[in-house]
Amino acid sequence: MGMGSLGQRCVLIRHGETEWSLSGRHTGRTDLPMLPDGEALARALRPVLVGESFALVLTSPLLRARETCELAGLGPEQVVEPDLLEWDYGTYEGRTTVDIRKERPGWNLFDDVPPGGESAAEVGIRVDRVIARVRAETGDVACVAHAHVLRVLAARWLGLEPTAGRYFVLGPAAISVLGWEREQPVVMQWNRC
Repeated sequence: MGMGSLGQRCVLIRHGETEWSLSGRHTGRTDLPMLPDGEALARALRPVLVGESFALVLTSPLLRARETCELAGLGPEQVVEPDLLEWDYGTYEGRTTVDIRKERPGWNLFDDVPPGGESAAEVGIRVDRVIARVRAETGDVACVAHAHVLRVLAARWLGLEPTAGRYFVLGPAAISVLGWEREQPVVMQWNRC
């Protein structure tokens, strides 16, 4: 992966809350709209982002991410990036971890491939392409997407295995900033809600 320009930032923005994210249901490819509270959280990002200038704004193709982008004031600049789709949860789509663990005790998304879904390594391959695209830019880049895919992106930005995404929790409409300290990729800010 290229290094981008030193000082370049990659700003990660998780979408606002949906009915399923509120109830802890795995929401991968199901294209749910945000709840009114989720829309309000996304709107509240606008004053935080108003002074920012992005060379590129990438967004997941799913409605909740594109709406967050619009409400946060980044809509006119957004470029849909299919590699920012949320993790494919396969047959676990729409189910909670508690429910899944009734069948598979101790199940953890980062360690076990959901039946019919993606592994952490497969998500890592997708986010590596996003990181390469970000680092090809000379300015800051915003990525508006979903919790699990952005967690894996953060891990890969740092050069960690995709499964290290387990250590980076993201709240709805949270902003996180990845960047550089000299030539070292770093987390500059995490989970600002």
